[in-house]
Amino acid sequence: MHPSHITRSAPLLALGLVVTLGRPALAQDEPVLREGEVEVFMRTDQGDLRLAIDTLRAPVTGQNFLRYVDAGLYGGGTFYRAVRDDNQPDDSVRIDVVQGGMDRARRRQAFDPVSLESTEKTGIQHLDGTLSMARSGPNTATAEFFITLGSQPSLDAGGARNPDGFGFAAFGRVIEGMDLVRTIHRLPTDGQYLIDRVSIRFAERVGPLTSG
Repeated sequence: MHPSHITRSAPLLALGLVVTLGRPALAQDEPVLREGEVEVFMRTDQGDLRLAIDTLRAPVTGQNFLRYVDAGLYGGGTFYRAVRDDNQPDDSVRIDVVQGGMDRARRRQAFDPVSLESTEKTGIQHLDGTLSMARSGPNTATAEFFITLGSQPSLDAGGARNPDGFGFAAFGRVIEGMDLVRTIHRLPTDGQYLIDRVSIRFAERVGPLTSG
């Protein structure tokens, strides 16, 4: 996202190795994936997330995220930013998100930016636990992503958070681990940047497309 919106610089890039050990067994009452969704398991040093990536409604953005997952490029990255009411005093339109991405030392391994799939096109709105891509201008998203806390309509197409009015490309949702997201959101910050970043150990695709 742009400095005045989600990041203070162009989206940062980073890579890491996928570690496939240590993923806990899935609960019997696990949330059912919707048609076209791919599950991704992400382990951090503070806890785990289960993510549903929508490749049906957001094929460009969803597949972009999955290619970073499949290449092991989120391992070694971090959650590094928490945007909340108390640290955006200069913003007339405020949002609540946490932002993560790849290891900066490996940014040269990033893929080319993808075209912006707006919420107007996909129908995926920025609700509580929505996954979306950070960007500067339109068609600049690479690996940086954010997770919303609560409904954030200003991030949708036509929303006022970004002056260009295109909004941001939502592409999935958290299906388990919002308590961790809320914990990260409350961590101490210097401005909007976490004083102690939350490391991403690995992210991996769990299974094939599932209907439910």
